[in-house]
Amino acid sequence: MTVFDKEPFAPTLLSQTDVEQMWRALMQPLGWRARALWFVLVAADDRPLPRICEIAELPDEIDPDGHAAAAELWRELLDDLLPEGRVALLLVRPGGGGPNGIDREIADGLYTACRGAGVPLEPIHLATDDDIWALPADEVLGRAMRPGALS
Repeated sequence: MTVFDKEPFAPTLLSQTDVEQMWRALMQPLGWRARALWFVLVAADDRPLPRICEIAELPDEIDPDGHAAAAELWRELLDDLLPEGRVALLLVRPGGGGPNGIDREIADGLYTACRGAGVPLEPIHLATDDDIWALPADEVLGRAMRPGALS
């Protein structure tokens, strides 16, 4: 018989910092082979379900239909499993540095599609090979493609 003396990881997500700390705990060590999107469903009690899912091999450009399809998937999952829940998203990509224009453009599309589908979101986060950054809606929506943003 195996006895575990460690409590299961079950953070309470009350703030952007809590969400960032969850992603830091779940996604170590950092380092990515391709762009992808990870998500967890968060219950009304502010605790994520104990399952993390990946949408692998994201392209650098996602059209509005692609964002809408993802938002509809999350809407259906929430309707079926957690009607009062929400979704936490982590965009990952290889390489270093902070958020670039492509990252912001993807986050903008996700926020827009989820808002349209009625999917409540935690602040989206980005993980690169170096670190994890928040991409809050108020810093992303409508500002994704600034001059020099694709760098």
